[in-house]
Amino acid sequence: MAQEDIFKKLISHCKEYGYVFQSSEVYDGLAAVYDYGQYGVELKNNIKKYWWDSMVLLHENVVGLDSAIFMHPTVWKASGHVDAFSDPLIDNKDSKKRYRADVLIEDQRAKFEAKIDKEIGKARKRFGDSFDEQQFRETNQRVLANQVKINELTERFTKALNDDDLVEIKQIIIDYEISCPVSGTRNWTDVRQFNLMFSTEIGSTAEGASTIYLRPETAQGIFVNYLNVQKTGRMRLPFGIAQTGKAFRNEIVARQFIFRMREFEQMEMQFFVRPGEEMKWFEFWKDLRMKWHQSLNFGAENYKFHNHEKLAHYANAATDIEFRFPFGFREVEGIHSRTDFDLKQHEKFSGRKIQYFDPELNESYTPYVIETSIGLDRMFLQVISASFDEEEIPKENGTKDIRTVLRLPAFLAPVKMAVFPLVKKDGLPDIARSIINELKFDFYCQYDEKDSIGKRYRRHDAIGTPFCVTVDHQTTEDQTVTIRERDSMKQERVKIEELRSIIREKVNFKNKLKDLDF
Repeated sequence: MAQEDIFKKLISHCKEYGYVFQSSEVYDGLAAVYDYGQYGVELKNNIKKYWWDSMVLLHENVVGLDSAIFMHPTVWKASGHVDAFSDPLIDNKDSKKRYRADVLIEDQRAKFEAKIDKEIGKARKRFGDSFDEQQFRETNQRVLANQVKINELTERFTKALNDDDLVEIKQIIIDYEISCPVSGTRNWTDVRQFNLMFSTEIGSTAEGASTIYLRPETAQGIFVNYLNVQKTGRMRLPFGIAQTGKAFRNEIVARQFIFRMREFEQMEMQFFVRPGEEMKWFEFWKDLRMKWHQSLNFGAENYKFHNHEKLAHYANAATDIEFRFPFGFREVEGIHSRTDFDLKQHEKFSGRKIQYFDPELNESYTPYVIETSIGLDRMFLQVISASFDEEEIPKENGTKDIRTVLRLPAFLAPVKMAVFPLVKKDGLPDIARSIINELKFDFYCQYDEKDSIGKRYRRHDAIGTPFCVTVDHQTTEDQTVTIRERDSMKQERVKIEELRSIIREKVNFKNKLKDLDF
């Protein structure tokens, strides 16, 4: 099945099973804005907790913060967002559709990469275990030809970005015959810059109102509170400040479901270090953050680093961790060496000294900063994409059934356990309810008595529930139940009193965090 079709099924599944809804759907929706349903909010909160605990609990020198969305407008002047927070925009004159010019070019590069992957896939199938991918990449003419195209496009594109050459960016689109996905034509406007910040007004009267901005990132709330946290927490370098929260960007093209939205949530950590030590810590966090992603066991081959061709005005090093979504490799987290730009800018614009006194060196200086920034919504999509599966199940009559299952990591799953009475009589519902009442303080449980046992299994497979427990007539005799595991569909008989320890062992955050304590 084509990856595009898989992605459409995934989007449909998210709505059908209460994970993600179109915002204001009863009014035909609001473009690129989404609501998280009853299971989506649970998964989102679990991902957020996993990130927070792995940052704050596992590192003695990382603490938390929750800064306001509204900030003094000068914050965004100092940070450079007012003057430089923009994307290159281009319109197709026939379809009237608007695109990010850099994304069009990156998509073209991805097409060349896809051709290489296709050749490698065919060769791996042909040669089996004896296949040497590196040798194939270095000798196959079709692979080499496409790699030359990638290198030439990357070099030209990088130079245009670094030179802010909008004319050259358009020329690249023309030279590579990049067409509008809707009209199929190459009738493009000139490329121009588009500021991404949302503005609003604050004040009690229209006459006295002043213009402020919805924050486009959470990082600046950390920078302006740097001294408050450092002094009240008696923090010594190196140390970090972590924060989660909403951010807002007026994206030119918000697409690919929840991957790119206008209202989204970030999980960021700013790590303050001595000047001159930033590259050591950049490599440290780059390595650690990749291990965090790969610890979810979605396959190491589905992750890669992508170094930035053009560095932001505040950075001296930057890389992205990319995940293989159904629509290709895309960024889920950025690791940046932000230098001392932000703190010095806020010192300059505020007129206040924002430095650190180093007792070991007996001097004051402006710290450098390493940033790890992950989109919670993109992380949500990564988890859902990697977990979504359709498998064929043989039936007794020789035909096959399709089982749709979300193979969510058990500790992230919204519902940890569902309890079913075999029938709605003979006291079985009462026993099922008593099990839930006993265990609901340990993890999220659900009671389900509608439809046949088989349909209930399928429903919770689709929700992603890792364990289903069935109460039957034997339960009334020996206090045992059947526990079924989602992924293997294996069933075993266990004592009711053993349920807590069996399930807690699999769904406990503590056990996962221990694995992360590198």
